[in-house]
Amino acid sequence: MPEGKIVKALSGFYYVLHNDSLIQCRGRGVFRKNKITPLVGDEVVFQAENELEGYILEVKMRKNELIRPPIANVDQAILVFSAVEPDFSTVLLDRFLVLVEFNHIKPLICITKMDLTNNEEKEKIADYAEQYRDAGYEVILTSSETETGIELLNPHIEKKISVFAGQSGVGKSSLLNVLRPDLDLKTNDISSHLGRGKHTTRHVELIKIGNGLIADTPGFSSLEFTTIEAENLTFCFPEIQEASENCKFRGCLHVTEPKCGVKAAVESGEIPTYRYEHYVDFLQEIKDRKPRY
Repeated sequence: MPEGKIVKALSGFYYVLHNDSLIQCRGRGVFRKNKITPLVGDEVVFQAENELEGYILEVKMRKNELIRPPIANVDQAILVFSAVEPDFSTVLLDRFLVLVEFNHIKPLICITKMDLTNNEEKEKIADYAEQYRDAGYEVILTSSETETGIELLNPHIEKKISVFAGQSGVGKSSLLNVLRPDLDLKTNDISSHLGRGKHTTRHVELIKIGNGLIADTPGFSSLEFTTIEAENLTFCFPEIQEASENCKFRGCLHVTEPKCGVKAAVESGEIPTYRYEHYVDFLQEIKDRKPRY
């Protein structure tokens, strides 16, 4: 049986890339029965009479998967956030980073629309970028309008499956249009009344750019920590995990425990206060989560 990779899912059809051909497939009923949903990025076994009538028979084991956006086998997540319009949000970025870290996907932070910033905003973004770099993250500052920083993205895309993710209206589609102009992806301006962008991407699709594949995903503005347990959250903040080695008590959650290495690092300025505050807020959110049955 032939094998291929799902590169697009739309209206109940899965488009499987096989030897440079795109085969339109449906999922077998057994998937629904077993509560398996084929995802973009899945390696699959399929059968097909022609390019329009195929059936997915088996979904191969995944190395990772995301729920929102729904995609599997991702090498890295390029988290696209605008400097302004909408304003840069550390709390939203940290939510994305926690989800990505928990799924063992390498994150790359891309801050866009730098051409729209004034000197004060530019300085503020530069400070944030340095703080995230200190935490161990790669940060690239870009502008689709002037194409500044775009050349820094290219080496990260080569021979990888990357997911572009971020809030609506931050400029993901604009970045992709610069990386591959023939795409001509639809982009919408920010609503000045609402202060946020309209959804311009309606489905998940892997797009070939150079020797890599990039998933442009529907924009969204909230993430829930449905599968992360309280004791795992520390590992989703690299600098908190590092500082936790100095905690006196094993299993320290860095909130009320005495002689906590993380709280000491916050007090000394080694860990930015906002990162620690987000950790505490996320921890409480996880603790308050209704149990799943």
